[in-house]
Amino acid sequence: MEAVMFSIDIERAVSLASDKDLFPVIDKVLSGKRLSSEDGLKLFETGDLLTVGILANYVTEKKNGKYAYFVINRQINPTNICALDCKFCAFATMDRNDPKAYEMSYEDIISKADYAVKQGASEVHIVGGLHPDWDFQVYLNMISILRKNFPDLHIKAFTAVEIDYFSRISGLSYEEVLVSLKEAGLNSLPGGGAEIFSPRVRRIIAPTKIGWKKYLEIHKTAHRLGLNSTVTMLYGHVETYEERVDHILKIRDAQDETGGFTCFIPLAYQPENNDLNITEHTSGVDDLKTIAVARLLLDNLPHIKAYWVMIGEKIAQTALNFGADDMDGTVMEEKIAHFAGAKSPTQQQKEKLIRLIKEAGKIPVERDTLYNHIHVYQ
Repeated sequence: MEAVMFSIDIERAVSLASDKDLFPVIDKVLSGKRLSSEDGLKLFETGDLLTVGILANYVTEKKNGKYAYFVINRQINPTNICALDCKFCAFATMDRNDPKAYEMSYEDIISKADYAVKQGASEVHIVGGLHPDWDFQVYLNMISILRKNFPDLHIKAFTAVEIDYFSRISGLSYEEVLVSLKEAGLNSLPGGGAEIFSPRVRRIIAPTKIGWKKYLEIHKTAHRLGLNSTVTMLYGHVETYEERVDHILKIRDAQDETGGFTCFIPLAYQPENNDLNITEHTSGVDDLKTIAVARLLLDNLPHIKAYWVMIGEKIAQTALNFGADDMDGTVMEEKIAHFAGAKSPTQQQKEKLIRLIKEAGKIPVERDTLYNHIHVYQ
């Protein structure tokens, strides 16, 4: 009976849509048909944000009910010294003498992980610069030492950009790099480094970073080896709506092939302390619409994340009714977005995440990295 009532409610709600151009898209969503690139563009261009949100929330609740997820986790960034010079990045530096330059020892990494575990963390998330003086063995040692000291901790580490770098400095194939890391104790990959797949945009914001074909090749290789991953999109800089839609649909195609992506994470561009000369943060409307459109287009991905670090707590909370079903987690120490001017806290408390989710009318679920339920807060 509840499912029937929900269907009636959604039909009544979308019948009030103010943009009549959305009617064909609404029909597709309610009938469970896959949306096209033209549909995605209509959703981005419409001024009827509420209808887009209603549709996205409908799809989310069909997939995951009222559940909204969070994880007790910690970010660890071993170094910000990097061989790349991405124009949008405020975190990394190529200059070892830069006052903000740093590199962690193995002991530093173990200490941070130990603190996280004592706080109840089930996951560490490791990404950082491409240090020009570290060979692949340094990164293998990070994983093996963490695994030895924390046998039950999920280690999510190294973006596709880092995997490509390890391949180049070691002479190993992507598969060989990933197998070595998996044998050392790696459990999954984060989705950073995707930015926008458009070659035009990449020439502007990250001309030396790997392109979309290599990015997806690495993730698909990881999936075939039994390593799940997340996937991202950096939006709100120089890209167009068409380029956002193309990026999302390339992800959908890859997911059709391997099924290995657990979550899509839209990342709002942070404008401070970089070389792009874009001064505006993304708007709340753009944040909510991007999350909602992603949910509607990515029919084959189980989860969409509202990353509170980059869009703030209030928008992330609201996004739980605009297609998102995940708020990430406690993080404990976020550097990359905050170097670029993120206004959110650098960490979050478990109790506050639970409260934010409940206030949004959802059921908080503490999860592990692969979305297994640890505790449901009814």
